[in-house]
Amino acid sequence: MVEAGAWWTPLAAPALLLGLAALAVAGDAALDARGAGRSVTPAGVLRPFLAVPRALVEQPRRLPASDRWLWRLGVVTVPVAAVLSTLVIPFGHHVAADLSVGVVWFNAMEVMTWAGLWLAGWGPNAAFSLVGGYRFLAQGLAYELPLMFALISTATGARSLRVSCIAEAQHGLWYAVWMPFAFAVYLAGVLAFSFLGPFAYPAGRDIADGVLGETCGVDRLLLRAGRWLWLAAGAAMAVPLFLGGGAGPWLPAWTWSLVKTLLVLGLLVWVMRRLPVVRADRYVEVAWVVLLPAAVAQALVPALVGLGAG
Repeated sequence: MVEAGAWWTPLAAPALLLGLAALAVAGDAALDARGAGRSVTPAGVLRPFLAVPRALVEQPRRLPASDRWLWRLGVVTVPVAAVLSTLVIPFGHHVAADLSVGVVWFNAMEVMTWAGLWLAGWGPNAAFSLVGGYRFLAQGLAYELPLMFALISTATGARSLRVSCIAEAQHGLWYAVWMPFAFAVYLAGVLAFSFLGPFAYPAGRDIADGVLGETCGVDRLLLRAGRWLWLAAGAAMAVPLFLGGGAGPWLPAWTWSLVKTLLVLGLLVWVMRRLPVVRADRYVEVAWVVLLPAAVAQALVPALVGLGAG
């Protein structure tokens, strides 16, 4: 039985998310050093974190005719939405808010990232950042519908939008086993709304880092942190949706949730270092012609199984 609303869970969820994001950053730095032929050392792994104090004291950039308030609102929205998404993610038997529409809540927080990155691209009143914002919108048009049908597949299988109920419905068989396409689409969606790896197109080097290009100091730190926080939140959500939640032998449920989350997070970090950046226009074609029809077909599988069981 899931314990909702324990006094410490609203504080523990963001703290755990921050820890997972930090591990992802450290793992990415280690893979980067290894890929460059350098030895993996503690100093190399910690290098991304050493830039944090400097970012905290760096002066914010001011541009002519920029909309400072919209710019700042967009920057803050990305990490805040990532943190809010974790409120419905159960770790073992503990969850901050066991909402009856938990899947919808998670998806809504993810969609808020659209608004955040668009504002972060629009606010500076600069060409490259605006192009980066448009690129994320185009990318969102490609990944969002397949992602939504992947989420619908799990909710249909459990006949509930409550995340804890979806985890409990996977007794004996994880949804990742009999809904493998939905699982793959979901993981691709996580990389997409984190705009990392093959989906880093909105922050491409060809447009001087796009939505990140005009930010500096705390603003840049918040946007970069938001990317990794979303990656960690997506990995954590994959566990109750597709991997049976905290179910497992011998160990406590929260331990299994953490172990599974770390494995998914490690897989995502490894994949994002192996695949090239995909242009949004090309991904839109693949998504609408291939992924979306296949995701709809995948969603029909649990629906038909439910009708047969009924």
